[in-house]
Amino acid sequence: MSIVFPQGFLWGAATAAFQVEGATDVDGRTDSIWDTFCRVPGKVVDGHTGEPGADHYRRFEQDVRLMADLGLGAYRFSIAWPRVRPDGGAVNQAGLDFYKRLVDTLLQYGIEPWPTLYHWDLPQKLEDTGGWAARDTPYRFADYAASVVEALGDRVATWTTMNEPWCSAFLGYAAGLHAPGRTDPVAAAAAAHHLLLGHGLATQAIRAAQPRARVGITLNMYPVIPANPQDPDDVDVARRIDGIQQRIFLDPLLRRRYPNDLLVDLEPFGFTGVIRAADMDIISAPIDLLGVNYYSEYYVSSAPGVTGPSPWVGVSQLSFPRRDMPRTDMDWEVRPEGLRSVLMRLHLEYPRLPLYITENGAAYQDVVSPDGIEDHDRAAYLASHLWSAHSAIEAGVDLRGYFCWSLLDNFEWAEGYAKRFGIVHVDYETQVRTPKLSARWFARVARGNALVAVS
Repeated sequence: MSIVFPQGFLWGAATAAFQVEGATDVDGRTDSIWDTFCRVPGKVVDGHTGEPGADHYRRFEQDVRLMADLGLGAYRFSIAWPRVRPDGGAVNQAGLDFYKRLVDTLLQYGIEPWPTLYHWDLPQKLEDTGGWAARDTPYRFADYAASVVEALGDRVATWTTMNEPWCSAFLGYAAGLHAPGRTDPVAAAAAAHHLLLGHGLATQAIRAAQPRARVGITLNMYPVIPANPQDPDDVDVARRIDGIQQRIFLDPLLRRRYPNDLLVDLEPFGFTGVIRAADMDIISAPIDLLGVNYYSEYYVSSAPGVTGPSPWVGVSQLSFPRRDMPRTDMDWEVRPEGLRSVLMRLHLEYPRLPLYITENGAAYQDVVSPDGIEDHDRAAYLASHLWSAHSAIEAGVDLRGYFCWSLLDNFEWAEGYAKRFGIVHVDYETQVRTPKLSARWFARVARGNALVAVS
């Protein structure tokens, strides 16, 4: 049976500014929290930083031509706050001009720009005054958003306010695994709410400047599965993790309230104290689409040493590995059926709106040979997840697009350059780009709007 996607289905690839741009001290850009975090010994593998990235700042024209060669219809990228408003202050025209050039080049090649306003690179100066734990930061984010939309709104139709606020709040402020590297659960709880408030305020700013724009947010979602569904303790762990991972964002965005059980879980950390009366109206302002990032499932247990006693614990403390499961180079289980589960949950349990898979991909240890990079494992991963996505569409899910992660090999956060997600190989010394087998295969899928065999 031929697996054909709906007419107009959007095919793209994604990157993030700090992971690919490089040029971290060029044209007025100042430090983000990730620049600072990378300088802390032991935080990032081998002490790597955002330099050189994939040098996308200087090579974006080459990269856009590459996207066109692959038949991509859209490019999801993020805009670096420290370029546009260095130190969170006044607008930097040189930073805005880079994104103008990027957007213009994409449009020249018939590729739809899909900018994300925040992919984790908070200006360090704003972190110094409290970061996302401080109520002022969402308002500074709205100022930044307004600046970007004023400059690009005549050429950009679709905006994403934030990428994976869960990671920013809980990996950054509670687990200390991401920038800014704090381990303060009270700050993490406040950050989660303020990130949502920032989304709402930015949505207002976008609509004020560009009333016909489409606005959305991207969340990382996972089925949360108790190790023993008959064990009440395991079931309760799954409830808590699902609350702090997914419902903490979905419910205020789409239902205008936080779940009652989550409020109880977070009461010891002062969560309700940061919520003001008008906040939920701002946060729940209508959005036009929801982005879903999916990589694997959470399989959780109440057993000692598997989860901690608190509801904000990091991912590394949650996963209860299953034997004989295929895994990626990130040690994540390959569970394509989980993608269908996530999409069906949104379809059945929440107010319906257009969905886009804004990230899905896998890191593997690529072997570079004279014949190229034959990454069958990555192509097979993408194919299995596209099959699962198509199954959800057949069940009625309004899924309208798919962005593979990632276009380019890049700086993989705390893993530095040790892990490669790209469908295009990057030699970090020479910056030579080499499309892998997965890129050639994905190009056939995008051009044909249909799933084809990996070969």
